[in-house]
Amino acid sequence: MTKKTNILITGAYGFVGSNLSAFLKKEVECNLIALDIKQGEGVYDSFFSWNDIEDICWDELDAVIHLAGMAHDTKNTTEESKYFEVNTELTKRVFDLFSASKAKNFIFFSSVKAATDRVKEDALSEGVVCNPQTPYGRSKRAAEEYIISNGGFDFSEKAVYILRPAMIHGKGNKGNLNLLYKVVKKGIPWPLGRFDNLRSFMGIDNLCFIIKNLIEKDIESGIYNIADDKPLSTNTLIALIAKSQGKKPAIWGIGKGLIKGLAKFGDIIHLPLNSERLMKLTENFVVDNSKIKKALNIEKMPVSSEKGMYKTLLSFKNL
Repeated sequence: MTKKTNILITGAYGFVGSNLSAFLKKEVECNLIALDIKQGEGVYDSFFSWNDIEDICWDELDAVIHLAGMAHDTKNTTEESKYFEVNTELTKRVFDLFSASKAKNFIFFSSVKAATDRVKEDALSEGVVCNPQTPYGRSKRAAEEYIISNGGFDFSEKAVYILRPAMIHGKGNKGNLNLLYKVVKKGIPWPLGRFDNLRSFMGIDNLCFIIKNLIEKDIESGIYNIADDKPLSTNTLIALIAKSQGKKPAIWGIGKGLIKGLAKFGDIIHLPLNSERLMKLTENFVVDNSKIKKALNIEKMPVSSEKGMYKTLLSFKNL
């Protein structure tokens, strides 16, 4: 009888954890252990709260997937210390338990924001000199540095992966993508047509494919950017949203100066459009995924950028 792979997922009931666990249950002979604040619905075989983390049989684990963390607050109301408490200190705790155990595989979900907040080159590579500017990015980078300085890539019989995903999307996704969807659904024309940008995304199907390979194959430890193959412009994204709703896209080319002025006004009175959200919607942020593809020995991700995005957008209909 084939031994099942024991996989611990922290932040188990979040957006990524819920999608990833459902995928792994179908594709891998595994026992899934959930670690989260409280138990939710899902396909997990057992559950532990953070208060019971010491009760987990760490020596019996084959893989630890550390998803738990505090997401970036676009309203900038979260204290910086909270990011470090969750994104850095919690990661240290999980990694220390992994290091002291017989578990073989550690996968930490960091962020491209741990490297930089703006891509100055054609595409962001793993070799960039890290200079995160936000509390979120700095807390993620501090966690990376702890892992690396504590033998992260030097274990003789363990594999450690630091993944820096582009913006992840899929069923259950929340954030700016949902805001765009609601704008189009309400029939509001998209006013940012003059902002010609490209941005990388990470579809949940491709993400799950990567994790499965990291668990099952002998892949070299290290830092890996993960993203879909083709970056998408916001105008393309608006067109896909309209298509998913059976509509024609309404894209207006209002002057950039006027839009930026409105965003600054939004900073003051807390409108849905503020300077930070405008930057996220219109800046270039292209992520180079060639390193992970080379490690997996593939030429392209299994799901195209547009197909994966369209699938996500169709899932919003039931929200």
